[in-house]
Amino acid sequence: MTNLELLKYLEGFISPERKERFLEVLEKRTKYLTVGIEDVFQFHNTSAIIRSCEVFGIQEAHVIENRFGKRLDKNIAMGAQQWVDVHRYGNSKDCLARLKESGYRIIATTPHMDSCSLGNFQIETRTALFFGTEKEGISNDVMQAADGFLRIPMVGFTESLNVSVSAAILLQVLTEKLRKSKLSWQLSENEKLEKRLDWTKKSIKSIDEILKRYHG
Repeated sequence: MTNLELLKYLEGFISPERKERFLEVLEKRTKYLTVGIEDVFQFHNTSAIIRSCEVFGIQEAHVIENRFGKRLDKNIAMGAQQWVDVHRYGNSKDCLARLKESGYRIIATTPHMDSCSLGNFQIETRTALFFGTEKEGISNDVMQAADGFLRIPMVGFTESLNVSVSAAILLQVLTEKLRKSKLSWQLSENEKLEKRLDWTKKSIKSIDEILKRYHG
């Protein structure tokens, strides 16, 4: 449980406007929809997807770094990684297992297979969208574990979009659908309090000294 006394104390070190902004943003945050980013090679693509998560209110992202190592560039993410909870994995199977255990439906984004068009796609339960590496796309592990497939309809000669562009389009459309639905998509009250404490700590430059004084 979040320490309310500590939260109240720390909020004295940030502006009322900052506190109000946190409350406003948290009302539109969700864990009902999340993303899995699998072995994306280009630094800017992983970072741009994290940035899209933050912009469209996705609280958690799951990054698989099996083949290419760490793929998150703080400069491209432009601070978004401070506000999004990024979970890292060494392989896809561990990531899939965690999401399945948490009740997520796995949706592989691909223009092929028996893919559902974005306009027809409905979110009916907790959903994890998976995005694959730039050239090969999503791995066989994810394809086999997927509960469904999703594509963005295209009418030009080109058959694919940059992975970060695809993520931005899908997240914008699906978060709008989610917020218009009757699903319980918002964070719980305790989750909101936890993020308020986390974000407040990140907003205070001398937080270590202040916490030492508080626990003193």
